[in-house]
Amino acid sequence: MFTAHGAARLVAGIVSLVLVWGPEVRVPETARAGTEGESRRGADLSVRLETSPEVAQPGQPLTYRVEVHNGGPEDAVLPLLVIRLPEGVDVLGVNVAECLPGRTTSEVVCASQQDVLAGTDGGVTINGIVRAGARGPLSAVATLSSEVVDGDETNNEARLLTPVDEGADLAVRLSRKTREGRLVTMNAVVRNRGPRIVRDASVFLRTVKARFLAASGARCHSYSGYVGCALGAVGSGRRVRLTLAFRARCAHCARRPHRRVPRARATVYSTQVGDRRPANNMARISLR
Repeated sequence: MFTAHGAARLVAGIVSLVLVWGPEVRVPETARAGTEGESRRGADLSVRLETSPEVAQPGQPLTYRVEVHNGGPEDAVLPLLVIRLPEGVDVLGVNVAECLPGRTTSEVVCASQQDVLAGTDGGVTINGIVRAGARGPLSAVATLSSEVVDGDETNNEARLLTPVDEGADLAVRLSRKTREGRLVTMNAVVRNRGPRIVRDASVFLRTVKARFLAASGARCHSYSGYVGCALGAVGSGRRVRLTLAFRARCAHCARRPHRRVPRARATVYSTQVGDRRPANNMARISLR
């Protein structure tokens, strides 16, 4: 702690130093150039963009991951990230609360409410779904900016082209074969009219008013009012036929129009191959 007398002596000394050296002080040109160069460097921002899967499927999910980095030496003041997705992708959700829709439905704007420190990273994940009619390649652009000058703007933008597979064209058709009392036998035919082979084709049947008994032509299991059948591989232009047996809860529904008739609804799908015509992926039939 300084005394009053000591503080007065310190101030007097500083004033004397300024008076003696002030007019003669010269900042070296190299030092001044270095200082100005550092101020121009600002915050070195960079952005990376990637998708999962690397090849998009029509009608299937597509995830975009955007990674940002501040290489310094200064902090990035209120950085702004703008992501423009392809028109062929519908946005389902973003995992960062600050990210909001932009000027179009294909634009996501992420305005940070705080500065990003030098040497730190960040990122945002955008979940979307590829439209059934989308054609590749899908073009996406991510741009990162800040109120601080960036000495290297070549890595402030990332562009990505994602190819789109031709997919398949699965269709299902139901037809009732016989009914004897409460026993109902039904046929299901699955076709693939698309160019790609589907190796994991499956059929889900909803049968609320009927109990599943057995099936032939596929491996089927029932649970909670549903029946799932694994068809295996369905080649291009090929079809798979299966027969299913149910026990209806009402034995005389055909003679009682006022009673609710049991119905079956079937949906065919693949988790690996997209479908360009999803309208024929579902079929319904009455079990009357």
